[in-house]
Amino acid sequence: MPKINGNEIRPGNVLEHDGGLWAAVKVDHVKPGKGGAFAQVELKNLRDGRKLNERFRSADKVERVRLEQKDMQFLYESDELLHIMDTETYEQVTIPADILGERRPFLQDGMTIVVEFHDAEALNATLPQKVICKIVDTEPVVKGQTAANSFKPAILDNGVRVMVPPFVGTDEDIVVNTETMEYSERA
Repeated sequence: MPKINGNEIRPGNVLEHDGGLWAAVKVDHVKPGKGGAFAQVELKNLRDGRKLNERFRSADKVERVRLEQKDMQFLYESDELLHIMDTETYEQVTIPADILGERRPFLQDGMTIVVEFHDAEALNATLPQKVICKIVDTEPVVKGQTAANSFKPAILDNGVRVMVPPFVGTDEDIVVNTETMEYSERA
């Protein structure tokens, strides 16, 4: 694995540090008036989610880890495990369901997700940026309510609550951004 200097760490880099795999969440380069410059790095453990703030000087060497990204197709869920299939080799793998975090309700049958592996261990999974969902319940349209940026609450078929524009009604399909968990457009 390549070693990089402490001042070359960027957000999103995966590092091997203190015997674990850590993702750099936030990096601030600090140049104090006295002493040498350093990078103040906020790290998140990819296995258990712990956070850590660490200082790296430019002379410090850290191991940068490259994760293998694979397109996988979601098959089904059972006992808090997601059963997924490699789209190239058709090999089936199980990963913990909590790997998706709060975006888990947006997972749909047959959806292709990107899973990041390190030595056959799944560390992270990302959903497509936009997902189509159906509105199960929302308030009816109020005539004359045309104020700019007025939104109303709606409940989707997966149980998630989002804010939608007033012209969107019940039983309509909408596109939801899975990164911000907000309404994007009508489907």
